[in-house]
Amino acid sequence: MTDRGRRGPGAATKVEAEPRPDGKPDKAPPKAKRSFNEAAHKLGYWPVRPAPRTNDNAPSEALRAATDDDRDVVAHAGKAVLALGALGIVYGDIGTSPLYTEQFIFTVHANAAHPDVAGVYGIASLIFWALMIEVSIKYAGFIMRAHNRGDGGIMALTSLIQRKQLGRTVILVTLGIFGAGLFFGDGMITPAISVTSAIGGLNLLSPSLSRLIVPLSVAILVGLFTVQRYGTGTVGWLFGPVMLVFFTAIAGFGLHDIVMHPGVLKGLSPVYGARFMIDHGVDGWLTLGGVVLCCTGAEALYADRGHFGATPIRMTWFAIVLPAVVCSYLGQAALILAHPASVKSPNFNPFFQLVPHALLVPMVILATMATIIASQAALTGSFSVARQAVALGFLPRLKIVHTSKSLEGQIYVPLINWALCVGVVTLVLVFKSANRLGDIYGVAVTGTFILNTLLFLAVSRGLWQTPKWRLAILATLFLPVEVAFFTANMAKIADGAYLSLAVGLVIASVMIIWRRGNQAVTRNRHAQAGSLQVFLERMGNAKPPIIRLPGTAIFLSPTMQTTPMALRAMVENTHAFHEKVVIVSLLNISIPNVELSDRFAVERVGKGLFKVTHLTIRLGYRAKSNLPDLLVLARKRGLLDRNLDLEHASYFASRPRLVPTESSRGLALWRKKLFIAMARNAASPVEAFGLPSQRTVLAGTEIAI
Repeated sequence: MTDRGRRGPGAATKVEAEPRPDGKPDKAPPKAKRSFNEAAHKLGYWPVRPAPRTNDNAPSEALRAATDDDRDVVAHAGKAVLALGALGIVYGDIGTSPLYTEQFIFTVHANAAHPDVAGVYGIASLIFWALMIEVSIKYAGFIMRAHNRGDGGIMALTSLIQRKQLGRTVILVTLGIFGAGLFFGDGMITPAISVTSAIGGLNLLSPSLSRLIVPLSVAILVGLFTVQRYGTGTVGWLFGPVMLVFFTAIAGFGLHDIVMHPGVLKGLSPVYGARFMIDHGVDGWLTLGGVVLCCTGAEALYADRGHFGATPIRMTWFAIVLPAVVCSYLGQAALILAHPASVKSPNFNPFFQLVPHALLVPMVILATMATIIASQAALTGSFSVARQAVALGFLPRLKIVHTSKSLEGQIYVPLINWALCVGVVTLVLVFKSANRLGDIYGVAVTGTFILNTLLFLAVSRGLWQTPKWRLAILATLFLPVEVAFFTANMAKIADGAYLSLAVGLVIASVMIIWRRGNQAVTRNRHAQAGSLQVFLERMGNAKPPIIRLPGTAIFLSPTMQTTPMALRAMVENTHAFHEKVVIVSLLNISIPNVELSDRFAVERVGKGLFKVTHLTIRLGYRAKSNLPDLLVLARKRGLLDRNLDLEHASYFASRPRLVPTESSRGLALWRKKLFIAMARNAASPVEAFGLPSQRTVLAGTEIAI
């Protein structure tokens, strides 16, 4: 273990690079400029060993890169700075849930949620213990411990299970894919319900302003989606301070009413929640569909683990967010007890009714800013999940735009952005209010809760060998609560909750079809391409002799064993071969980043005049697949000839034409056609790998599936 590994994830260590084979020292990577919200958390930089010129040790290198799971995010800033950054990125959703949770419960579930002591204390108790069990104990306490080289989220768990082959891998990976699909379904509702609830505060200023809620919400959301292509770095530094002001404000307004009615603190007792459920039976169970709204964004604690690390996220939750939202919920409960008749008002909104009338407009503006930040977090999370899915082979290549030259985490995925935009705007136009949007919210997020728990239990047992009796305790604590939430939300399906569930199912099905179709194409492609070694040997005996072309040619190939389709096509059609040939295979490894010492492996293939260089480049799912830059880096490390002319090299890649067959083996015919349609619309290799368009040739070939 390195010194850094012994010091732990929080240690900062000065690293001196070891010399390369040519005797020149490697330079440590320059420090990237970081925006405030991504405040200086990154995966650690470890010493660089001499780069091998052959791949004799490549299997062990790849194995080490794929199995070293102790590496975690490394702090390069004070915990206070990181906590403030996490406040803006991680807690937007869960922090703005007081805007609509109690309003929804006391209006939609009025059959059980009565504005009396039993009803108000019961709801306050259920909300508090939902936050404690799901967020404080499960996410902040336990699941945060499982990470993929520092990264969290259901896709990171899925890649960890896939790489480690834990238990019933196929089933677990399928569950993870379905959870990722539900994440996208949830990503449509969260911005819609957050923004409409904030703008809904205008009702308290004047009922005539209610007609502006929908157009203002749509305008804000469309504007939010439009600016995504510019990135968030320019305004990211505002996120933390704005959310700090927001949490301070909601805590202060809530405390005022708690002091006026201190008896509401009794609602923290679990007894009132249990009594509420027992006394109201089915109606009480259905009320859980509203209670779960308080946990919106709980997944963000885990999904954003890789940006800030576990400690700052936990610290921010327990020191700022949890006290603030609990104060707001209890303050709203006290207000309802003091003014029970207000529940029947058409403009009932306990969150904004806590605010003095003179401060109502500033609070609406502040709440709107907070919900925009919450929506931004949902969008960037969707972009990150999409990129992970592409890198892990669950989605076709998508156009991914890096919006910052110095921050790898800032990306923009146009297809995902505009698909979510259409979905979010449609939801606002159809449902028009936060209460009606609450009627369709919950199925996706509670489904993700259950899947996260199951995957975490599988990782705990398979990777850490946790005793079964301990896992049984965790399962007994989490799963009954989550199943109750999920089943209660299933009752919303008739109101439109099927939308997010359908989106999740469709996306998960697409991911599964793409994965299986890609496996079939890879298998058939390998059989059609043939052995690279045999191909090169036959070239030496070709009649007439192969013509040698001046210059350098770079060929893309999925593996080292098979001949690149573009190389085979060029030789067979032109009977020519470049003087210098480099075959490159990009290998995606299911970790965030591959260390520089593990990133490259090289081997010379062939004999005599027809010897080529094969370079394997291992990339994590956070890495940029810019092939020209990677080749320059490999040349600097001495893996490629110093005089290799990369600046004028020609690139050759194949884009096969897929033809469906009637064979039922593997995929049904309709699935094959869907896979082919996705493949045709996938991003070109030129875009995906950053190839120079004027020096790139795409060779066509036909592959049957």
